[in-house]
Amino acid sequence: MSAQQFIKVQALIAAPVSTVWEKWTQAQHVVNWNFAHESWCCPRAEVDFREGGHSNYRMEAKDGSFGFDLKADFLAITPFESISSALEDGRLVDVKFVSNGDATLIEQRFQPESENTLELQEQGWQAILNQFKTYCEQAN
Repeated sequence: MSAQQFIKVQALIAAPVSTVWEKWTQAQHVVNWNFAHESWCCPRAEVDFREGGHSNYRMEAKDGSFGFDLKADFLAITPFESISSALEDGRLVDVKFVSNGDATLIEQRFQPESENTLELQEQGWQAILNQFKTYCEQAN
């Protein structure tokens, strides 16, 4: 697998970009959507949202059987348009926010890891993005 390979997931959210941006970047919102399945949760999120800052999202099974911290450093931020970051293992993640009036398209590209299949990784990241979409649209 090429180190340059990226997987892309996306969602069209029925909310303006200002709302979507806030709910993506602020820790008090991240804990409400950053999990792929309802049997999981994100009990803690720390965000130092600035170029050179970092994030640490705790993701764990609600039954306590498994959990991990997802850490990243923010490389570049263009407000209401894009965020580039590097995960703790060096993999890159790029998120684009495309405003369309009362709707926002989010496109997230990430470099895959080598432990899980590409399909499984795409499904997991898409599931988290779908949780985010639901959270934004319910809270909007």
